[in-house]
Amino acid sequence: MSRRVIIIVLDSVGIGEMPDAANYGDVGSYTLGNIARQRGGLNLPNLQKLGLGNINSITGVPANPSPLGNYGKMAEQSLGKDTTTGHWEMAGVILERALPTFPKGFPKEFIDSYEKAIGRNVMGNEVASGTEIIQRLGEEHVRTGRPIVYTSADSVFQVAAHEEIIPLPELMRICQIARDMLTDELQVGRVIARPFLGKPGNFYRTTNRHDFALEPPHKILLEYIKERGLEVSTVGKIKDIYAGRGVTNSVLSKGNMDSVNKTLEFMSKAENGLIMANLVDFDMLYGHRNDIEGYAKALEEFDERLPEIFQKMRSEDMLVITADHGCDPTHPGSDHTREYVPLLVWGPNLSRGVNLGVRSTFADLGATVTEFLNTELLLNGKSFYEEIGNIGG
Repeated sequence: MSRRVIIIVLDSVGIGEMPDAANYGDVGSYTLGNIARQRGGLNLPNLQKLGLGNINSITGVPANPSPLGNYGKMAEQSLGKDTTTGHWEMAGVILERALPTFPKGFPKEFIDSYEKAIGRNVMGNEVASGTEIIQRLGEEHVRTGRPIVYTSADSVFQVAAHEEIIPLPELMRICQIARDMLTDELQVGRVIARPFLGKPGNFYRTTNRHDFALEPPHKILLEYIKERGLEVSTVGKIKDIYAGRGVTNSVLSKGNMDSVNKTLEFMSKAENGLIMANLVDFDMLYGHRNDIEGYAKALEEFDERLPEIFQKMRSEDMLVITADHGCDPTHPGSDHTREYVPLLVWGPNLSRGVNLGVRSTFADLGATVTEFLNTELLLNGKSFYEEIGNIGG
């Protein structure tokens, strides 16, 4: 029987500040722990069974004396605390320079040059929620035809436009121009086309979003797996984060529960290789909006779905639950937070209850996957596979 690895990235579910958190203004950040403490406890029985409470103290999630899974936490060796950096490091890319973010918007000189290049003036150029900014500026955009430019806590340049005002091909053209122009210290991880429709007071984003991602600087985990002739199936924004590299099957998703559904569908049909999903709601809907109760409920909803994932596991499968950074909703501001990420690893034929400790880089996960799937080894990372067992002897 062929081996499979299922990686579920709980976007922004950090597990405590890293030693360099002060450099990022993130002292005291602890996404899981602070939510649990302020809430008076989290109810996560299935994650608790795997060993989540054995990693760090979490109110309502006690340490398990005999966890089913193997547990630890991973430090981010790359500089930065954004989605692209975290996912890239899991796949073997360690960045020595953080991808830039723009908490005060993009430089005026760049915006001036961009407007000349696309033949239009823009509006916005601020940090904003994508759903909020189209309600606030959408009417003026419809009247003037000026695209709405904005960014977020991530390394992104986003362009929103009404599909009946700026048709999709034109929106894609002006986004490609931005991708080509954003170089050197302005080289963001992603340029994102954000089309919308509707009337003033009721604008809504469509499913025609497209990410123009920065290409990883060298070969990544997904490519090693594909080159071995195995499947690489991705759910949500994973394909865009990796600029499509190594992906053989991909589906978009709407929300955490749909992402779980799509992951289960892949688990029903994928014969081998990697299934990788990103559950973005934790970050997008709750972390950035400082919604402690919403975040807590989303964690509990995910926990309730875990038995379905367990039931779909084949004897030689490996399940990994982790995160890409923190976004502590109790922390001042609405930015990501520089935190360790949890590492839970379970498989029917893997060892149980192994403390994997503090991994020095997210790339240890990718290195473990390459060893488990018997592909060429990554450039970075140290595999922990020998610590958790060798299926089939």
